[in-house]
Amino acid sequence: MSQPLPALTDQQTDRVIEMAWEDRTPFEAILAQFGLPEDEVIRLMRRELKPASWRRWRARVQGRATKHQAKSAVDDARFKANRQRSITGNKIAKRG
Repeated sequence: MSQPLPALTDQQTDRVIEMAWEDRTPFEAILAQFGLPEDEVIRLMRRELKPASWRRWRARVQGRATKHQAKSAVDDARFKANRQRSITGNKIAKRG
């Protein structure tokens, strides 16, 4: 018999579902943030999604390298380009 999922607020559950649907968010990130290992994320998704959505999500993530950090070729700095400048003061230059 499976153990109950950790108690999550509705907001946390929504965020876990959102992260699970994202292609580049590995299961390890969900574990670090919410303490849910991959098998519990799968159980949560099965419980919360409609059957057709569950099957679509399961087919999408099965074997996807980016959902597993160890298999992913994507590094942790993927959200910032090397040439991206830092914004100083957050001010827009006035013209004229």
